[in-house]
Amino acid sequence: MPIHDWTRVDAGLFHAFHHGWIEELARALNQSVLPDEYFALPEQNIRGPIPDVLTLKLAAEADNSPERAGGIAVAARAPQTRLTRRAEADAYVRKASRITVRHRHGKVVAVVEIISPGNKASQAEFRALVEKSAELIRQGIHLLIIDVFPPGKRDPHGIHKAIWDEFQDEVLELPADKPLTLASYDAGPDYVAYVEFVGVDDDLPDMPLFLMPETYVPVPLQATYRAAWNVFPAPLKRLLDS
Repeated sequence: MPIHDWTRVDAGLFHAFHHGWIEELARALNQSVLPDEYFALPEQNIRGPIPDVLTLKLAAEADNSPERAGGIAVAARAPQTRLTRRAEADAYVRKASRITVRHRHGKVVAVVEIISPGNKASQAEFRALVEKSAELIRQGIHLLIIDVFPPGKRDPHGIHKAIWDEFQDEVLELPADKPLTLASYDAGPDYVAYVEFVGVDDDLPDMPLFLMPETYVPVPLQATYRAAWNVFPAPLKRLLDS
């Protein structure tokens, strides 16, 4: 199931698909991906960002040791992405701004966000997205960004560069034939970004979602995208398949 060209339809149609994809991602994470101590819920509001999927760690009797965390250690199998970028965390900034974000069911450890056209509709909306993404990382919350829209005037070099520039400037040229961005951020103690670029008609690769520093689970983007597409209304599918 290759990625469709979502620029061909209006934002409302993508929103409908987006909602179904979120549900499929949460279902896959809960049923077969996350270790037993973790769970994912869609569309949960926390102060500040309003992410599309939250991965939460149960607060009761939590064990933060790598042996109990589950997932895959980077040292054992590093994520295979096109780019890997590392930035040293500013210890003083972190101490000054770190906030423990909690949910009534447990501690938030990671966020998955699917970018929608509304996130780039205005400069204010886009800056809010970038700043909130960077703040999550500074708070020690791992982040996976999924952007199936090509760069525009708000993000001419893609969403990853806009977020990463909050930590350090870098020169980044997106491949001309692969303008869509998937970016996973390990939130520390040093910040590490794992970035993959894809194009329309490409298959989506699995991407790492970090549960704790240097420990991640692979998120089945392709399988969940296909599952959401399979139940999408046929008349709407024809708008993208024609």
